[in-house]
Amino acid sequence: MRPSGRELSEMRSVSIETGVTKHAEGSCMIKVGDTHVLCTATLEERVPPFIKGSGLGWVTAEYGMLPRATNTRMRREAAAGKQGGRTVEIQRLIGRSLRAGVDRVALGERQITIDCDVIQADGGTRCAAITGGWVALRLAVNKLMKAGVVISDPLLDPVAAVSCGIYAGQPVLDLDYPEDSEAGVDGNFIMTGSKQLIEVQMSAEGSIFSRDQMNQLMDLAEKGVGELVGAQKAATA
Repeated sequence: MRPSGRELSEMRSVSIETGVTKHAEGSCMIKVGDTHVLCTATLEERVPPFIKGSGLGWVTAEYGMLPRATNTRMRREAAAGKQGGRTVEIQRLIGRSLRAGVDRVALGERQITIDCDVIQADGGTRCAAITGGWVALRLAVNKLMKAGVVISDPLLDPVAAVSCGIYAGQPVLDLDYPEDSEAGVDGNFIMTGSKQLIEVQMSAEGSIFSRDQMNQLMDLAEKGVGELVGAQKAATA
């Protein structure tokens, strides 16, 4: 029995509300159970120096957690004067995951920055950020296309992410914090809507796992990503 009472292959409830901020070109609040992430997209007619003049677009991301996103207050990273290693790793993951679903030639020489701010954390924040980040990106690109700035759709396929792991000896889908903190194996699966893999992060957290167990987790991840892509499409329809 999972702490939440869910079935082994059952996702937490997922909701995606769009247009939640006034100024961003694309925005949404994604809620995956008690994990809530605000995602916004900003369009800029410039690119980083290393691709300037190439004709290629760029998608990047920033990630952060509010001080009381967790059960105890965290110090703001700005107050510490630098980002922590976890933050840097996660925002790089978000950026490269979203870029994998973008035709950068079709986007043209412009940049879209996805900001992901965790309002409340209960496990799977990076996965929720990637899933919600794609929605914000989709909305921003829609504006470009409506304005005629971009002719062909640069978004090749939806991108979503879900966590899976071995909890109490059983493969489970979409770990919440009580499961994540006790899981013997923990993994994050980033995939496209057509079930192509972008990145898999898996590690043993106290127990080793077999090839068969990994395949079981992959199957669960495909199911979860399919549900998340359905929620993305419904939110941006």
